[in-house]
Amino acid sequence: MKMNKKWLVLGAVSFSALAVAACSNKSSESQSKPISMPTTYSAPEKATKAGNDSTLNVAEVVDAPFTGITLAVLQDNVEDSDVYSPGGGDQLFKSNKDFKIVKGGLANLKLDRKNNTATITIRKNARWSNGSPVIAKDVEYAYEIIGNQNTTAQQYSADMATIKGMAAYHKGKAKSISGITYPHGQNGKQVVISYTHLSPAMQYAGNSFLWGTVVPYNHIKNVKISKLSSAPAVRKHPIFVGPYKLHNQVQGESTAWVPNKYYWGQQPKIKHINIQVVSSSNAAAAFKAKKYDFALGGLPASQYKSVKDIKGYTLAGAPGLSYGYFGFNVGHFDTKKNKNVMDKHSKMGNKNLRKAMLYSVDLDKVNKKLLSGVQWRPNTLIPPIFKKYHDSKAAGFPYDMAKAKKLLQEAGYKKKGKWYVQPNGKKLTIHFGAMQGSAASNEISRYEVQQWRKLGLNVQMTNGRPLEINSFYSILGEPKQNKIDVFVGGWQLTYEPTPTQFYGEDATYNMGHFVTKKNTKLLNSLNNNKAWNQKYRIKQFKKWQVYMNKEAAYAPQSTLLSFTPVNHRVKNFKQAAYNNYLFPTFWDQLELTSRDLK
Repeated sequence: MKMNKKWLVLGAVSFSALAVAACSNKSSESQSKPISMPTTYSAPEKATKAGNDSTLNVAEVVDAPFTGITLAVLQDNVEDSDVYSPGGGDQLFKSNKDFKIVKGGLANLKLDRKNNTATITIRKNARWSNGSPVIAKDVEYAYEIIGNQNTTAQQYSADMATIKGMAAYHKGKAKSISGITYPHGQNGKQVVISYTHLSPAMQYAGNSFLWGTVVPYNHIKNVKISKLSSAPAVRKHPIFVGPYKLHNQVQGESTAWVPNKYYWGQQPKIKHINIQVVSSSNAAAAFKAKKYDFALGGLPASQYKSVKDIKGYTLAGAPGLSYGYFGFNVGHFDTKKNKNVMDKHSKMGNKNLRKAMLYSVDLDKVNKKLLSGVQWRPNTLIPPIFKKYHDSKAAGFPYDMAKAKKLLQEAGYKKKGKWYVQPNGKKLTIHFGAMQGSAASNEISRYEVQQWRKLGLNVQMTNGRPLEINSFYSILGEPKQNKIDVFVGGWQLTYEPTPTQFYGEDATYNMGHFVTKKNTKLLNSLNNNKAWNQKYRIKQFKKWQVYMNKEAAYAPQSTLLSFTPVNHRVKNFKQAAYNNYLFPTFWDQLELTSRDLK
């Protein structure tokens, strides 16, 4: 089963350590494509008792400590999801190769279109790692956390409001969610959720209408929802439903795991797992020194050449569901109405200005020359891995400096000395927010600034340098801010591509605050009653992609192959498009053929 969190914040998007100075008006390189790589690796030798009694050493490559939030419903970054993934990610459902929810997970799902209900039935032998049973309240309470006015969870959106009573609860007008009931009581094994209407997306893992994880209600019930993210029950003494339970951890640095004897599935083979944070600059050297069996989130694209031929390892990789994007600050979040608002006179409100900045950066050349096909420029905000929904005909924003200058001039921007000024003649200074990362990602951020200044725009990095990831998202998370005008962020999607939680009017993750009636209408059309017809739904997805490229308030920046070296003592490793290391198809399948790395 894959992660049911709709969006996860990614760290800085990885690029090569060299910047490319574009020397022509149009890119001389065609859009780069990913290289091919096997998605699996399994050592040919038999697994041994000595190997499985030893420790599986796993790297989490990131340039900042992980936050340490164990509950999936509260997590907003992929690093926390990674380091706690042996615990199962709190996952409810199982999905097939087409990403559809099927029977066989912690719980089964039944959708009733006639009555607009979703019935969740928990398996009888489902238990938490402390031995307590998984109950109906554990399913329902996740919705209370999401909808609570004082929550730190960022999953609420118009999609979630289709649950009857959720909007009233979210506004503080009701103490409970009327549309969620328990046929056999809170301690039973069944939950029925009533909706205003069912949506096609609800058939798939990770949709934004039906939450796909549980929370240990009895373990956390005495903690205020507003305090959950910092509570010892979540941070220091968490419990899990997956194949492993937490043995110990060093906050922000590592987690250690042992088998969970109460796990409902098959018992895992490996007795000890250690997951360690490794900086992107040290990752390649660590694998060459045989410190790790594999990396969870993969390695930076810039390190492909350094690790592709390491003795004792085989690379495994797959096109990811993550992507980097450019975002422009065009408004603010109204905390009273709980929705994003476009500001008519925002600095970045002119779409020609936004498009000019996008056309002036030669991403194709960067990728093809320096990244060996591991990373490439996508052309829309729906990654190409979604073959049905992706608009492959869209051009996106290939490099064209002449076009960029023409767009500025057509919009009334004029040169005054070295820099363009606003159409009203006022000075124009643009603040760029970039995340601090590896030398590679920091260098590409400087390249982007270089190109924008070459265009004639006075672009400066916020605080004069790349920002630490938590500081970066702290600024963007403010309801109204003027420290960042344009930024490069990253998201990891699930298997259901509906983007309402990111680009919707009431989406907390809409940190550029882009809102239009047409965008709302198009987003709603992706899951209306007509959208049960697959042809119609595909057509609407493509219309939305065309519209977003036209508006350019958000634009795709990069997508990549998620790859890692896998040590030759590991059996049954699979690198999938998404967080494949979540149960029940990854951790409980792994085995080792020797005590030490080969």
